[in-house]
Amino acid sequence: MPGGPAIVMRNQTLQKVAGMEFGTIEREIHIDASPEVVFDVVSSPGHLRGWWPDEAEFPAAPGGAGRIGFGDFSPGGTWVQFTVVDAVPPRLFSFRWTHEEGESAAPGNSNLVVFELEPAGSGTLLRMTESGFRERGWDEAKVAAKYAEHITAWDFYLPRLPVYAAKAGAGA
Repeated sequence: MPGGPAIVMRNQTLQKVAGMEFGTIEREIHIDASPEVVFDVVSSPGHLRGWWPDEAEFPAAPGGAGRIGFGDFSPGGTWVQFTVVDAVPPRLFSFRWTHEEGESAAPGNSNLVVFELEPAGSGTLLRMTESGFRERGWDEAKVAAKYAEHITAWDFYLPRLPVYAAKAGAGA
């Protein structure tokens, strides 16, 4: 697409009298690559490292547990727990993440990210949602901070996905 990928950003929030409910982060991106290529790019640890984390270690099958990492690992870096929920090529890949090491990922202790893929012209429409902020049991300040942190991060990383997927689809 001229000028970069078109990303539709919708931060779903529900207004309440007592404050704001931090719901689901939603993004839609058109990617100039087939659903098969895009599925590989969002589900394979090797491809994930091309557009999102610096490290990724997990089996890309339902129940597959591992971790993704951000930063320079010689002084430490940051590892985040990661568990695959669904892997349905080339339509759906979902995972839970951010749960404490040693815990099994479940609603209430982790966030759920879902990538839905659908053919769109000569490419793929990717819908990404992330939910679970409120369910973590955090106080209002932490929910708001984590929600804002994830919005900022997705807004940085998701625009990298179409560029990487196009290269992957071209065999680069």
